[in-house]
Amino acid sequence: MQHDTPAQVTPVSSTPTARDARRAGITAFVGTTIEWFDFYIYGSASALVLGKIFFADVPPTVGTLAAFATFWVGFLARPLGGLVFGHFGDRYGRKKALVTTLTMMGTATFCVGLLPGYAQIGAAAPVLLVLLRMVQGVAMGGEWGGAVLIATEYAPPKRKLLYGAFAQQGSPVGNLLATLAFLGIARLPDAAFESWGWRVPFLASAVLVIVGLVIRLRLAETPEMLAVLERRQTAKLPVKEVLTRSPLLVVLGVFAGTAGVAITYVKTTFALSWATSDLGFDRTTFLTVISIALVVQVVVQPFGAVLASRWPVKKAVLWMLLPEFVLLPLMFVLVGTGNFWLAVLGMGLATFPHAMYYAALAGILARVFPVEVRYTGMSLSYQLCTTLFAGTAPIVAQYLLTTSGSIWPVVGLGLGYTVVTLLGVLPLLARTTEEAPARTARTASLA
Repeated sequence: MQHDTPAQVTPVSSTPTARDARRAGITAFVGTTIEWFDFYIYGSASALVLGKIFFADVPPTVGTLAAFATFWVGFLARPLGGLVFGHFGDRYGRKKALVTTLTMMGTATFCVGLLPGYAQIGAAAPVLLVLLRMVQGVAMGGEWGGAVLIATEYAPPKRKLLYGAFAQQGSPVGNLLATLAFLGIARLPDAAFESWGWRVPFLASAVLVIVGLVIRLRLAETPEMLAVLERRQTAKLPVKEVLTRSPLLVVLGVFAGTAGVAITYVKTTFALSWATSDLGFDRTTFLTVISIALVVQVVVQPFGAVLASRWPVKKAVLWMLLPEFVLLPLMFVLVGTGNFWLAVLGMGLATFPHAMYYAALAGILARVFPVEVRYTGMSLSYQLCTTLFAGTAPIVAQYLLTTSGSIWPVVGLGLGYTVVTLLGVLPLLARTTEEAPARTARTASLA
């Protein structure tokens, strides 16, 4: 393994205190909340309005599919972001990478809010929309791994799974804020909503990004990364180290993340389109349903990290995921009644399994790879998972519904995500629970 490092490195002065760890966790949470808000408002917009604005020359159903396809473009770009910023973060530090990703995300999101539609500039409108969505995807691909590492690499050794949940909590909170933003503007008349109202959340995100940058710039580099920089042990090409030494761990990591990331988009982005197009819910009503479910997620999600910290991780994972096989079908049955309160009950109950598992997922992946290639390894696993499973979830679900005329193939899709997750996470835990420290030691000795 070849190593090098910048000429000047800040020395590691002390072990982080509990106050440092809490501050790092809060910083990770705030930053990921803002980035996820920017990423999720696109999902809400694609379900409600982007097809009409940017694909106005096709039938509405095709326009929705096209809008979901642009939604997927953001996920296609995420592995690239994971590789680029994983490399940058493993060689030069987590903080610099995270400042860059937040700036990119904020700029792209703001520009979507300014973008003219198909009626104004023709085919250039969807092309520019796709390009901006790609920038969002690259930024999000680099954000997640760095935010998790900011939290876990400051955390005490026995509490890394718990502190990883700080970064994970940004996803439901960002999603909730995005849904509330659209819930507020959804009350506008259709003409106002489609002409300018949908743009407001995109433009307003600039304020949140400025706040996030101020907070992120005040945090120091993580102690574990500073130690690597001080010892001059940064990997020259982290992705090569990961793919040549740990390819199976990457594959298992891809599978392990599936339920935690894909089912969310079936329950929100796809379900929003299904409920408002086929079930008679108006957009305000079903956005309220989703908002209540997201409040449930914000509350229950951290308990997944608590369980994984106090129980054997395998036991905790099984207790979190197995209920999905009952609760997800129940959700679709209850939403399918068209009754508001039954929809709330179904969405709320189905939130428990994948939300609690998602909280533990960050800490599980963070302990798989050695510190000098950790950003790249976990980002590659997670972002490939989002590309293959999460980004495709709305469009595959919509295709299954359109071609079959039944919601049950979509239910099967969601349960399939849970099966894939179990096939990944159980062998991953078997390989890493006892082997991770040894792997780190071997890698360090090779340096």
